[in-house]
Amino acid sequence: MLRMYYVIIVSLPLILYYLCKVLYILRHDERYTEEERYGVARKAISILQRNGFIHTDAYGTENLPESGGYVMYANHQGKYDALGIISAHQNPCTIMIDDKRSHQIVTTQFISLIKGSRLDKTSMKTQLKTILDVIAQVKEGRRYIVFPEGGYYRNRNEVKEFLPGAFKCSIKSQSPIVPVVLIDSYKPFELNSIKPVKTQVHFLAPIPYEYYKEMNTREIADLTRSKIVEKIHEICCEG
Repeated sequence: MLRMYYVIIVSLPLILYYLCKVLYILRHDERYTEEERYGVARKAISILQRNGFIHTDAYGTENLPESGGYVMYANHQGKYDALGIISAHQNPCTIMIDDKRSHQIVTTQFISLIKGSRLDKTSMKTQLKTILDVIAQVKEGRRYIVFPEGGYYRNRNEVKEFLPGAFKCSIKSQSPIVPVVLIDSYKPFELNSIKPVKTQVHFLAPIPYEYYKEMNTREIADLTRSKIVEKIHEICCEG
């Protein structure tokens, strides 16, 4: 958490500038394209990375589908995870996030800027509505980040079981599943230090709908998780 406080102090004028800019964009939504909003988000992330001494290496960007919507399923390590993925993902994408976590200062404006979806886990009716909305958006070509572990407490480079229900977004939208591997993504905001850190984002080969359409959600979750775990083991063994 030390790095987060340091970044806030060092970047306070820029944080205030971007908060004002985002609030202006949200008030004049019709004037800004998704690409423009996404560009503002990535610029803000680049400032955080620079001032926080965070470097993220991206691998496998050539694996990302060139057109159409898809869902990226990543292992979950901490507060930096989505920021790392977005910094590595050139085309606009967004995130489905726990509604409770999404209303913190700065976070809520960021989620609104990229038009993310908030999942209210206290209401089954609201959850279903949100998932159906995400499915419709993916069908229309939007790209989503989902963390199927549901949490990140002390995960580090270990991968917990994936929640099968998270994969309904892909099944119902009949879209590719893109497994995403995060390495050392916990370090920026979990380690009590401001020393330079490196994280990695690996976009693995997509799993096409035709490959998994006959599987149930548990089988799809296990398949996706196994590809992520295998890649983590491969990288850790190399290191």
